[in-house]
Amino acid sequence: MKFGVTATCGSAQQSIEMAVAAEHAGWDGFFTWDGISVGPMDTFDPWTILGAAAVSTTRLTLGAMVFSLPRRKPWEVVRQALTVDHLSGGRLVLPVGLGAIDDGAYSRVSGEHVAARERADLLDESLEILERAWTGEPVSHAGTYHQLTDLVFRPRPVRGRIPVWVVGSWNAPRSMRRAAAWDGVLPVRREDAFAPLTPDELREVHDWVAGQRGPDRPFEMVVEGVLADGAQAQVAALEDAGVTWWIDSNWDFDTVTPDALLERIRRGPVPG
Repeated sequence: MKFGVTATCGSAQQSIEMAVAAEHAGWDGFFTWDGISVGPMDTFDPWTILGAAAVSTTRLTLGAMVFSLPRRKPWEVVRQALTVDHLSGGRLVLPVGLGAIDDGAYSRVSGEHVAARERADLLDESLEILERAWTGEPVSHAGTYHQLTDLVFRPRPVRGRIPVWVVGSWNAPRSMRRAAAWDGVLPVRREDAFAPLTPDELREVHDWVAGQRGPDRPFEMVVEGVLADGAQAQVAALEDAGVTWWIDSNWDFDTVTPDALLERIRRGPVPG
């Protein structure tokens, strides 16, 4: 299992300090987050943070937890992702989802699509456009929300394409089928996305996705949370359930501080 950490708080400069510390401490990935006017905390553009992290590190997988594609123009995401992908030498992944409607860009901007069905349709269209754009061939698209004619995006991604991890609501059929179609699944509980799935439930998710994809299409299973001291047993249970990535993410904005998060990062992926 690989281990990533999310810089859930801190200044822009502290985020890059955390990325460098994560590389030195043996983490496998560094993630920022994507939000606009969410709560009282400072927020920064994830692409800028990832670009700075790309040139400040050499081996970490980079991404954001998670990119809300429905409120973004996919052709701009293509160019942003290509830039970070090339700056990092092919280390970018794209965790994506519908986005939360408490994000100010949905809830406090007129004309945005806030219904879950609309955001799901937008997500599907955006993913289709991204996948076709990364081929380097002309992209035309006539969808419900986006119409493109002969857009060409070059260069191609460093490794041919950029891996996409998709949030899947267990067990909502459409959401899970979407997640299973891409490179990785971020399973969340359908009734409460912040309530963690148990190892037994994660094993069910893994087996369902594997059944959808077949034996010749491996995938990442990505889980977020916080590992406490002495977490070896928890890690073993997650690995046994099929989890391939653990992203250490402390979203308790009332208690997490930049200094505490940096100290946690320096202790390494699995605290003793």
